[in-house]
Amino acid sequence: MAVPNLALIFRTSVTAFFVSIAWQSGIAGDVPSTTSKQTPWAVPDIDKLPDDVWGKTVRYGRDLMTKTSSLIGPEVSDTSMRFAGNNLDCQSCHVKAGTREFGLPLVGVYADFPAYVARTGTVGTMQDRIQGCMERSMNGKPLPFEGPEMTALVSFMKFVSTGHPIGSATFGSGSGHIQKLDRAADPVKGGTIYANTCAACHGDHGQGQRNGKVGDAKGYLFPPLWGPDSFNDGAGMDKLINTANFVHSDMPAGTTWKNPTVSREDAWDVAAYIVSQPRPAMANLDRDYPNRLEKPIDTPYGPYADDFSAEQHKLGPFGPIEAAIKKLKAASK
Repeated sequence: MAVPNLALIFRTSVTAFFVSIAWQSGIAGDVPSTTSKQTPWAVPDIDKLPDDVWGKTVRYGRDLMTKTSSLIGPEVSDTSMRFAGNNLDCQSCHVKAGTREFGLPLVGVYADFPAYVARTGTVGTMQDRIQGCMERSMNGKPLPFEGPEMTALVSFMKFVSTGHPIGSATFGSGSGHIQKLDRAADPVKGGTIYANTCAACHGDHGQGQRNGKVGDAKGYLFPPLWGPDSFNDGAGMDKLINTANFVHSDMPAGTTWKNPTVSREDAWDVAAYIVSQPRPAMANLDRDYPNRLEKPIDTPYGPYADDFSAEQHKLGPFGPIEAAIKKLKAASK
């Protein structure tokens, strides 16, 4: 269950028929809605690029996505290239190098930037977004802003976003939006689900399975979900809603949003178990979301605009928090 949702299971032709009707209407609960304003899912073929400077740069960007640990990880032999602080690969979260629907894809993302970023309260660029991943998900340090690695990653994101106009939504982006629980997610129940469904790949203690051995810069076959070689507590995957959606859409490996393996309730509970485990700490998280009313409801660290506990923000239930934030926003106008 690599860090990291929706859809009804098409079990019979009758079910599929009614789901498709609800999907088109945008009212089908866990089924994602699509509209004429959304760009259809399409991924250009990177292997058709010529072997020129552009093609090589884009393919280097793909390599950085798929072999991050081997190219800029903490175990690479060239110490000047050790930018990532853990041995994850970008595609540990961005499935298939960010090219799969509802697998935290990068398709269309290039067209989203520059954009206002609530976490910083500023307008951020594509490069800023990449640096955020480097410092949080990769628990490392920023890439040289004009260096070949940053150029390659931005080029790859531009390429996979071919045909996606600025300002358009992309169907298949993110990891979906499963219905929230009306109770707190239960990490104790989640521990049992983890043992039965996730541990075979990610290890009994969330340690993952390495491709080789410690020190060889070959990364993981299945990434660690917590512990010192995982993402830190400032990463997006350390938020319950993000992780639950990712589990439901993409886990175990090979699962797709069209046919989820883990049920909605189980996804919430196993996500609660994962985000309750120890991981590296990022400094100065209290500076995130300077406008507290813009802070995601499942942010597990304060300060908050409301009076709910960090525990409730971490595990829910989220309904009361959403209602309180709505009132506070209305009062601030």
